[in-house]
Amino acid sequence: MAETATPAETANVDHVRAARRSPGQHLAEAFASGSVPGTVTLTEIPYQTMVGIRVDRESDGGARVASLTGGLPAACGEVTGAGSINSLWLGPAEFLVVAPEEAHDSLCGSLVADLTAALGSDPGQVVDLSANRTTYELSGSRARAVLEKTCSLDLHPRVFKAGTALATELAHIPVLLWKTGEESYRVFPRASFADFLGRWILDAMREYASPEVP
Repeated sequence: MAETATPAETANVDHVRAARRSPGQHLAEAFASGSVPGTVTLTEIPYQTMVGIRVDRESDGGARVASLTGGLPAACGEVTGAGSINSLWLGPAEFLVVAPEEAHDSLCGSLVADLTAALGSDPGQVVDLSANRTTYELSGSRARAVLEKTCSLDLHPRVFKAGTALATELAHIPVLLWKTGEESYRVFPRASFADFLGRWILDAMREYASPEVP
């Protein structure tokens, strides 16, 4: 059973939340006005907990880490998960764990500490990367068309299936691209590129926001 946060812990959480500014926060109004529900919509999902893992998935440490994350991907593009915690494949022994913001240790969560404890003294690495990237969600019937303007991946649904995540580039910016549904994608740019990429995606959406587009 989860412990109830003390008043001091609650005050600290409130302070952390108030102090944060997401990399795409200043674009929220532009995203909303440039989106057409059902056709193409762009939003930011800020402050997700992200943890970089380096571990041999076949080792004891890998097995303990996998027990917390719902498994570790075995192949390029694979995504594993247990509920709201998902692991994306970055390499044969490198993974990105993505979870809701509440899982972060600074908000009375314990994901980073739990993964560090699970790895123990086994070879590997657990690194908090939550501030390294933000998350853009692009969805709608024209979402794939927007991405295809610059992405070199074959995004046809026969090839790039829902539940797949791959490293690629959008507008020459390195990103992770995760197809979360048939018409929905999550894009993970590094924070320093978030402004440029957000504006580029918004511009690429513009033709589909026209009333002349069926």
